[in-house]
Amino acid sequence: MTRVQEIYPDNKIVLREVGLRDGLQLVKTFPSTSAKQRWIRDEYAAGVRHFEVGSFLPQKTFPQFADVRDIIGTVASLPGAYGIALTLNERGVNEALASGVAEVATVVSATEEHSQANANRSRVSAIGNVRRLCELRDASAHRPVVNAAISMALGCSIVGPVDPAEVLRLTEQLFETGVDMVAIADTVGYAGPKQVGELVAGAVKIASGKPICIHLHDTRGMGIANASAALDSGARVLDGSLGGLGGCPFAPGATGNVVFEDLVFLCESKGFATGIDVEKLIAVRGILKSEMPDETLYGGLARAGLPRGKAA
Repeated sequence: MTRVQEIYPDNKIVLREVGLRDGLQLVKTFPSTSAKQRWIRDEYAAGVRHFEVGSFLPQKTFPQFADVRDIIGTVASLPGAYGIALTLNERGVNEALASGVAEVATVVSATEEHSQANANRSRVSAIGNVRRLCELRDASAHRPVVNAAISMALGCSIVGPVDPAEVLRLTEQLFETGVDMVAIADTVGYAGPKQVGELVAGAVKIASGKPICIHLHDTRGMGIANASAALDSGARVLDGSLGGLGGCPFAPGATGNVVFEDLVFLCESKGFATGIDVEKLIAVRGILKSEMPDETLYGGLARAGLPRGKAA
């Protein structure tokens, strides 16, 4: 069994909690390190095993991730749990590799305009960075999984519609650089189920058995519908954030991720076992309310509860 198959089994749905990274990008205040550690441990007790824990970006700009190494260590101490950390340049990649994190994530924009706004580089340069990341991964001691996300893959708030053929071309290029998996990201919640389903189906075909992740935002209330379409089209790795926190700071109009709790309920209702106890998961929201009282938390399941007679 390869490292990728260990973390992302072929026959299993994997739900990744990205609240600790994507979820904290736009918040006015953020949890203490100890609160983040409670967040992780309580979600782990609920059955969550995949955590996006932070990013190796400048601490001056993103102080909420200054403790990323401590959070990586917390996840690593839990049997069967996996941490994911974001990097955008070689300095960050080297820091991530030194941290021992199980997975290193990076981003390539679907549009040139967003690439310049988000990372101040061209898409060609971004692809070159991904190739360099894979080279550094191959030379490292623990060889973490490498995940490249295509942001604005389903529509860009800067330029508008995105050609799906261009996104599939980028998917092919990323796998050619040596990445282990590709994430299709609807960064600003631009798309509907038909568009999501068709793009995911095309990406799954290109991946030839390697994982394809779908990363959705609920900007226009389509997050769960889009997740359902992605599942129907073969996606087996899905991102969400507790309470629907999140949003890209360099994407005009960005709002939160699809609500993680509702995503669990969707998967279970479609017959995909997640191993996650929804009621225990909802209880973790108490940490967010205590640590970030001014942040709005979303979620239909947290509001209405499980249907009567439905097991968690």
